[in-house]
Amino acid sequence: MNAKDEVAPQRGVAAVGFLLAQVGAYAANRFAERTATLDLTPAQAGLLRMLIVQPGRSQRELADELGMPPSRFVQFADKLEERGIIERKRNPDDRRQHALFLTAKGRTTLGELGAVAREAEEHMCRSLTPEEQAQLSGLLVRIAADHGLTPGVHPGYRTE
Repeated sequence: MNAKDEVAPQRGVAAVGFLLAQVGAYAANRFAERTATLDLTPAQAGLLRMLIVQPGRSQRELADELGMPPSRFVQFADKLEERGIIERKRNPDDRRQHALFLTAKGRTTLGELGAVAREAEEHMCRSLTPEEQAQLSGLLVRIAADHGLTPGVHPGYRTE
């Protein structure tokens, strides 16, 4: 066995794709554990963030952005509506569609979610300086944009 053969298995461990997958899976699992303390799934957390940024969007638009079939999105939204976190209103421009909004309880829940997300971010990046964290974030944004990934939408939402 030569030196090349001894080093080759280690190259895979340092490969960017592998590391992104490894760290991404860890971060996603930790975030899911934290959102569960609020009785939310990560996809539900994503929907709340989407509704605070653009209230009144249609179920169809939201389903498309999350990558969910509309039929599954209806059941997904039903759970949040039953808990009083979101509400549906008839779209004044198209009465066949419903627009979704956060309720007061939803805004409170979103505030709690923000605290959970900040804690998760701090935990994930605790070994980085603020400058390194900003640099890493910028690089990951560039990679995501280059591959046409929708900002703020986790690909795992498609299977929720």
